[in-house]
Amino acid sequence: MPQRARYLIVDGHSVIFAWPELRKLHARRSSLAREALIKQLRDYQDWTGVRVVVVFDGKGRKVEATSGPAEVQVFYSRTGQTADAIIERLASKYAKRFELMVATSDSMEAETVAACGAEWISPEALRGLVSSTRRN
Repeated sequence: MPQRARYLIVDGHSVIFAWPELRKLHARRSSLAREALIKQLRDYQDWTGVRVVVVFDGKGRKVEATSGPAEVQVFYSRTGQTADAIIERLASKYAKRFELMVATSDSMEAETVAACGAEWISPEALRGLVSSTRRN
């Protein structure tokens, strides 16, 4: 049986506030923290072949997605919608077809994605994955 594609879905702000160095950057300017997180996740994707999707709470009228080929996919929720809602929708849609791991500190969201068949990891566990990849 062919191996299913592996995806990592990251609750962007959840991770930013859990990682002290990103939280500090966010206090200065939120875009700096987002860029720093995306850069680390791009390195992780390049090293592992796991496709990475990052979801942030947004402010626009519609869901925005930004990414180039071979880039980390970045989604911003629309106003009044949380990143959690997008992550849960992605998990319920893709967990059966792909090997899915979701990084968030939100315990309700973790339960929901686990019920969909995705694996949940904490922001701290994600930090371990990302930093161990760089050492290899």
